[in-house]
Amino acid sequence: MNANLYSLFASRFPQDKTSCCIETHDGLCYSWDDLERATAKIANLLASLILPKGSRIAVQVEKSPEALMLYLATIRAGFVYLPLNTAYRAAELAYFIGDAEPAVFVCSPENVAWVSEIAQAAGTQHILTLSDARTGTLLEQATPQPDIFDTINTASDDLAAILYTSGTTGRSKGAMLSHGNLASNALVLHDYWYWQKDDVLLHALPLFHVHGLFVASHGALLNGSKMIFLPRLDTAEVMRYLPQATVFMGVPTYYVRLLADPEFNRTACANMRLFISGSAPMLLDTFTEFAHRTGHTILERYGMSETTMLVSNPFKGERRAGTTGLPLPGVSVRIVREDGTLCASEENGDIQVKGPNVFQGYWRMPEKTAEEFTTDAYFKTGDVGKISADGYISIVGRSKDLIITGGYNVYPKEVESFIDELDGVTESAVIGLPHPDFGEAVTAIIVLKPDAGLSEAGVIADIKEKIANFKVPKRVVFVDSLPRNTMGKVQKNLLRDRYKTA
Repeated sequence: MNANLYSLFASRFPQDKTSCCIETHDGLCYSWDDLERATAKIANLLASLILPKGSRIAVQVEKSPEALMLYLATIRAGFVYLPLNTAYRAAELAYFIGDAEPAVFVCSPENVAWVSEIAQAAGTQHILTLSDARTGTLLEQATPQPDIFDTINTASDDLAAILYTSGTTGRSKGAMLSHGNLASNALVLHDYWYWQKDDVLLHALPLFHVHGLFVASHGALLNGSKMIFLPRLDTAEVMRYLPQATVFMGVPTYYVRLLADPEFNRTACANMRLFISGSAPMLLDTFTEFAHRTGHTILERYGMSETTMLVSNPFKGERRAGTTGLPLPGVSVRIVREDGTLCASEENGDIQVKGPNVFQGYWRMPEKTAEEFTTDAYFKTGDVGKISADGYISIVGRSKDLIITGGYNVYPKEVESFIDELDGVTESAVIGLPHPDFGEAVTAIIVLKPDAGLSEAGVIADIKEKIANFKVPKRVVFVDSLPRNTMGKVQKNLLRDRYKTA
């Protein structure tokens, strides 16, 4: 049996292939036939390049149906998909491209000049473009290709995607996910969330993220469900399409912004079956107000790039506020102390996980991979949590010091490295502080050299030119010194406590 993830999806497509698969915000409708033919054309184009087995296809484009088709065509052709956040700038891309060495890089047409320089320097042979307006060299070259393609036979453990994720030291790491990893998680979520035959997914998430690509899109494809594609969160557009949808997925920021609209109420949500939230913790006030305003209880879940989804509140059963729910079927989750012994219920400890959803390791980092797994093959998530007597898991912190802002991961060390390069900066510490909209706001605490003359606005403006906007500090605080322990390590917990209400 072919373990290719695309083959699994195709086996679940509706019998009527002329029905709508993707409806866009500007009134276009792509049928399931369109999806199959377009992915075949792009797959044939990739195959015509005579790429080595396991070649990476790096993609940094705006959200569109064609972008989703490019992903599906990549796995259909047996290659490895590498999605990159559209906010990444030159310094970030140079690292990702240099590390992954993609054979093909697909970017937005407006970025092709500077992206080409970076990609070519890393040895990338093929650079193509794709816009969200259905233009670009990718589609131009795919159009004359045949619209039939025999999906490549792959093994379950063959690599399907690499997702770069944050850590505590060094640069980002590439989490390697196999066809089997992604298929197992999609199948479990399909049953656990009780996808229905007539479900319609309102898709407002980005496609370079686990949530939008692997949770939302996979769920709809596996269920043969129509997707309504919004290029980004626009509360007016969400309100416009809610009556036509049954499922919506978002990060807590999305729900905060929807609740800010006085028209968002039970009437607006009358046709909805399920609201799902993840990628960051949800404030209790948001959870409670949402239930009061809409009559729906948000289903929170917990996952990460290395594991996709591993814990979820139940569809049928109590969706408990402040928790991420229960381990998914087939997934083993444990909370352990520093010495590796199991924590008692309600005792804080390190979250470890094992299951068919857990990634194969970090790209070209065998030593780092070995460090992150226990001797009995549990993955150390780096998150701190606790488990209730009846099995509900709550995330209480992150041992890896990660900041999650608006559902996106920010690695403090990376932001600090750019700040520390500024003239006049002695050292810096980047922390996350509570924020009602983003969950956490990136905040920089900076020690200046005498007579440095830097301002908060100046630092933010300079950093904004170098890194993705979601990583840019929303606040800068200048101090005389950073608090340290006896080993000289900056005590970020003290900084978070000091400035959380300032």
